[in-house]
Amino acid sequence: MEQRKENIVMFPFMAQGHIRPFLALAFHIVERKNCTVSFINTPLNIKKLRPSLPSNSSIRLLEIPFSSTDHGLPPDAENTDAFPHLIGELICASHSFKPSFTALISNLIQEQNGHRPLCIIADMFFSWTAKVAHEFGVFNAIFAVGDGYGMGVLHTLWLNLPHLATDSKEFPLPGFPESCRIRLDQIPEYLKTIKPNDSFVKFQQRLCHDWVESDALLFNTVEEFDHIGLTYFRQQIKRPVWPIGPVQLSMESKAGSWELYKNWLDSKASGSVLYISFGSQSTISMSQMMELAKALEASGKDFIWVIRPPLEFDINSEFNAEEWLPKGFEQRVVGEKNKGLLVHKWAPQVEILSNKSVGVFLSHCGWNSVLDSLSHGVPIMGWPMTSEQHFNAKKLEEEMGVCIEVANGGSCEVRHEDIVAKIKLVMNETEKGKDMTRKAGEVMEMLKNAKKDEDGFTGSSLKAIDEFFNAALLQREKTTMSHNNGKLLGTREVLSPNSLV
Repeated sequence: MEQRKENIVMFPFMAQGHIRPFLALAFHIVERKNCTVSFINTPLNIKKLRPSLPSNSSIRLLEIPFSSTDHGLPPDAENTDAFPHLIGELICASHSFKPSFTALISNLIQEQNGHRPLCIIADMFFSWTAKVAHEFGVFNAIFAVGDGYGMGVLHTLWLNLPHLATDSKEFPLPGFPESCRIRLDQIPEYLKTIKPNDSFVKFQQRLCHDWVESDALLFNTVEEFDHIGLTYFRQQIKRPVWPIGPVQLSMESKAGSWELYKNWLDSKASGSVLYISFGSQSTISMSQMMELAKALEASGKDFIWVIRPPLEFDINSEFNAEEWLPKGFEQRVVGEKNKGLLVHKWAPQVEILSNKSVGVFLSHCGWNSVLDSLSHGVPIMGWPMTSEQHFNAKKLEEEMGVCIEVANGGSCEVRHEDIVAKIKLVMNETEKGKDMTRKAGEVMEMLKNAKKDEDGFTGSSLKAIDEFFNAALLQREKTTMSHNNGKLLGTREVLSPNSLV
């Protein structure tokens, strides 16, 4: 009789920056542990995911009901990519999932004749799933799709609000070493203007507090360069913390479009191209866009720029080059001189960064983009926009030496002369540029080694996955041996939350 495969339930927040690493982790777990995955999300997100999975996939997509209009959101507001300004409202609305999520888990158990999922891996915004998991006697882990440092700084800022209790421009972070001080200008704007009694502050603090309800934390990082952040969570949450990165998902390139980029990149010298992207839901202001375009032309460097409408306009609208870029920029730089490519909305980022002609990535420092860049040894010019991106940039520059900050946020004033100076510093064979490239190459090797499994060597992240899996198995054994009304509880009897003590 064929042995039953273990099932892992996964539930990411409704954003591409969360769904993609969750799906990458699902593929990784299926391959390494020969198990199945039940991947839960809202109907529109599941519909978008279906074409990416073969019919015989071990990853099963499950819809959880969600009506955005019931929460005062626009129709079909099921993903922050289409509605980036509504992320807070979507996070709050996601708490309404609890009854439907409980029913989904109960149905999964009944389908398997009482055999429970091995584990529920939920998003950091879904810490409420821990209580549901424990009612069913299931191991629960939070997968924070970022790294320990950036997420840790954000975690302690929300919980302690140290920046509101000081007039100093630089201050220590509760729970971090004294040396890990942060400047006020390294904090996103929305955190500077909050008040301790704001309802959203209280909501975020509850989310952070609820992390302790989980059985474990998973981070998309490696122990080798994230010890400070991981140590923060081990000390504060007092739960196992496993760095399992890098888990990355390369979106399949549209053959025709990738050939266009590839042919153009292959015609350029090694390390000569600047790649620019601010992620799937960020953009810069119109004045910043003008200055960046002027800087690119003045620098004379080749570039690929994934460009979206500026902050003052709908990010999903058509791009108006005549209004938002210097007069004649596209014709001169892209057309006549063949110095750059303007890519509207989306580009095959992993494939571009893997090309030897790309020398540096001007990035918003979202963690998925950071991993995409460093996994290919490409240093970063940081332009963080929001949330933990600011702290990622701080760590990359101050702790790791693979980044130099260009600007901070979508509203700061920038001058094209300053951007040109930073581009030349990184790309013109300066000692600083060489050092950044060397260190990025060292980080690339760390990331590769963390996932290596050959010749008797098992990388740190693979060991972490194995430890996590074994911990979930051990907890299930313990809950299976628990007593219900004085009798031994078998897995076939676990059909509802109330059947467990």
